Amino acid sequence: MTELHHRLDGPEAAAPLILGPSLGTSLSVWDPQLRALARDHRVLRYDLPGHGGSPAGAAAAGATVADLARLVLDLADAQGWERFHYAGVSLGGAIGAHLAAHHPDRVASLALVCSSARFGRPDAWRERAEQVRGQGLAALVEGAPGRWFADPGTADGPVGEALLADLAATAPEGYAACCDALASYDLRGDLGRISAPTLVVSGREDAPTPPSHGRELADGIPGAALTEIPGAGHLAQADRPEEVTAALLGHLSPGTDGARHAAGMGVRRAVLGDAHVDRAIARTTPFTARFQDFITRYAWGEVWTSPGLDRRTRSCITLTAMIALGHHDEFAMHVRAAVNNGLTDDEIAEVVLHSAIYCGVPAANSAFAIAQRVLTDLKD
Repeated sequence: MTELHHRLDGPEAAAPLILGPSLGTSLSVWDPQLRALARDHRVLRYDLPGHGGSPAGAAAAGATVADLARLVLDLADAQGWERFHYAGVSLGGAIGAHLAAHHPDRVASLALVCSSARFGRPDAWRERAEQVRGQGLAALVEGAPGRWFADPGTADGPVGEALLADLAATAPEGYAACCDALASYDLRGDLGRISAPTLVVSGREDAPTPPSHGRELADGIPGAALTEIPGAGHLAQADRPEEVTAALLGHLSPGTDGARHAAGMGVRRAVLGDAHVDRAIARTTPFTARFQDFITRYAWGEVWTSPGLDRRTRSCITLTAMIALGHHDEFAMHVRAAVNNGLTDDEIAEVVLHSAIYCGVPAANSAFAIAQRVLTDLKD
C-alpha cells in the first residue's frame, strides 16, 4: 500500500484534525493556520499524489476523488483515528466532502475552503491533464498567481513564493492524476447526505471557485454555515490568513483562547490596519508578548467582536474615552481607526466637540489639534 506523505503537529491526545491541500500545493499551504489549529487539535497534513513528498504513483491515471479519499482514510486508520475533524481547500475540500457524504461515521466536522461540488467542465480537466503529461507544469506555474491570489502582494511574499515553488516541483503524472479526479467529480446530488457540522468558506475574489460555488455547497448541505471573505482569492488562507483562521477556529474550537485570539487579530487588523498591527507585532518582545496576546484576545477578540454595538459606535466611545483620559497617542491611533470604521471628518469633529462639554474644553482643544494633524496626514 502506498502511503501519502504527511506530518503531525499538536498534542498527541488532542482531537484529530486532517487538513487537505489544493491541487498544485503541498501540505505547507496550511502553514499560516497551523500554529492556531494545533493548539487544540492533533493536526495531520498530507500531500496529494506527486505533490510535496508523496509519490506520483500513489494515484494512477484515471484516478477519482473516491480513490484519493481512500488514501486519506488509510492515513487516519494508521493513526487509529475512528473519527476526525476535516478541513480542506479546493480539491482537498472535495476529498473531505466525499468522505462526509460516503463515510459519515468517520467525519466529526467538515470545513470546505474555496471548494465546490463540481469544478467546471470535465473535458477542461482532461485537457489540462493531457497538457501537463505532455508539456509539464511550466505554463501553469506562470499563470498561477492570477488564479490563486487576489492580493498581488501575496504572490511576492514568502508564503506565495513557497506555494509557487511547490507547484513548480510537483510531478506531472501526480498533478495529471488529480486533474482526472476533478474531471469525474460531481457531488451535487449527494450534498444532502452530509450530516457532519459543516462550514463553507469562500473568497469573494476567487475566480476558479467563485462565491456561487460556496453558496451551492452551503445550500445543499443541511445546516451548513457560510462565510465569505472579502479580498480573498482561491487560496484564501494565504491571501487573508487571519480571517480564515478565525473562521476555522470558530467552527472547530468555539469559545477557546485560540478562537478569540484569531477573531481578535482579524478585527484588530480591520480596524487599525495591517501596517499598524505588523509594526506592533514586530516590536513585541518576550517582556511584552503576554500583554499583546491579552489585548488581542480580550480587547479585540471579545469586546470589539461583540455584536451589541457596531464599529462606528465603538469608535465614537473610544475617541471620547481617550480624550477624557488624555491618552494622546492612543487618541491619534483611534482617529485613524475611526476613519477605517467609516466615520467622516465631520463626524469625528462632532465627537470632539461633544467631548468639550463632558471632558473639558482644554482636553477637546488638544484633541482637535491631534485629529486635524492625523486627518491631514491621511489625505497626503
